[in-house]
Amino acid sequence: MTEVVSVRFENNNKVFFFNPGGLTVRRGDGVIVNTSKGRNYGECVYGNHNVEESAVVAPLRPVIRIATDGDRQRVLENSEKKTGAFEYCKKKIAEYKLPMKAVSVEYSFDGNKLVFYFTASSRVDFRNLVRDMAAVFKARIEMRQVGVRDEARVVGGLGVCGRPFCCTQFLHNFHPVSIKMAKTQGLSLNPTKISGACGRLMCCLKYEEAAYVDIVKRAPKTDSFVETPTGKGTIVSVNLLRGSARVRLEEGTDTTLKTFGFDEMVVLGGKLRRAEYVAAKAEGRLKEAGFSEAPPPELAALAKHDTRKLDEVLSSLSGGAEIESDAEIESGVERGRRPAPTRRAVPDARDKLERTIGSKGVRAQHEDIIHAKDHARPKKGKKWKGTGGGAHKGKSPDTR
Repeated sequence: MTEVVSVRFENNNKVFFFNPGGLTVRRGDGVIVNTSKGRNYGECVYGNHNVEESAVVAPLRPVIRIATDGDRQRVLENSEKKTGAFEYCKKKIAEYKLPMKAVSVEYSFDGNKLVFYFTASSRVDFRNLVRDMAAVFKARIEMRQVGVRDEARVVGGLGVCGRPFCCTQFLHNFHPVSIKMAKTQGLSLNPTKISGACGRLMCCLKYEEAAYVDIVKRAPKTDSFVETPTGKGTIVSVNLLRGSARVRLEEGTDTTLKTFGFDEMVVLGGKLRRAEYVAAKAEGRLKEAGFSEAPPPELAALAKHDTRKLDEVLSSLSGGAEIESDAEIESGVERGRRPAPTRRAVPDARDKLERTIGSKGVRAQHEDIIHAKDHARPKKGKKWKGTGGGAHKGKSPDTR
């Protein structure tokens, strides 16, 4: 283990380790340290602590001293000079008509060196620019070309998410981002929607890439021919985060799309396999073609009705009261024992029930039980009485 202190410099959110050299440095203290650029001022973000030797990048440079009031005053003076130096640099760039853009300027702690950062699409001859600035500032001038991502880090701003740029807050290094990551996550491939303020692909595409790659390995692909608890069908769309897919069934006359979980489907093949199934079904030779008319036992078990469990769900949605039949409700309304059902009470309860069942991908198997418990529908030709909950005299309410 090696004792270090963590230091962060201005306009750089990366943390560097330094040897405390016997000093006790606390968080928030200003320190003067030796760097590859000479002496520099930084802020301690983590006091004396031990780290593994493998985490230390050699050579481990020392902390010279804890910053004094004079050191802080010098930092403020250098900060004021930077504004004038930056404006002068932009003026000279415009004067020489150089194809470059000044991004920022950095003063060394002792003030004998200025580093100007700029962006350019090609090589630039800035010798005259350097000569003029060296004569004005009486210091060593260094020009460094940076990319558009580094420019966004220095300038800062807000991303499309409404938060400050990741590179200005916590992102230490830029990781490669490809359009394949957006495709894996099912995002729009429109460059304007997946690009950041710098014009490059957003760095946040990298954050969840590993999770999406793991899900994609287990998820069926679109247009796959699958076996479901209610029959065979073709996958129309896949929701990776929910772990479900929408399937267009081949059986019956129901053309609505059904939602099933990944564990409720068995992939039989692709478009070619579906064509073989359609041809075999038309010719009446499903078994010869390797197809079974009934779903596998493990999928068929998911399609069995559990009436007792549904009654419990319906009872919980109705507040624990026993669910009455249509005749019991209508007779109670006629005798004035209870008001007519409200317009939205049952549809809301039914929506909750369908969401509860549908989340498991077996809503289609329970349709008949749901309709059997849909107790707010009046019998055909029956007139509603009373004025409760939107029921008008002589008219049947819209129960939707």
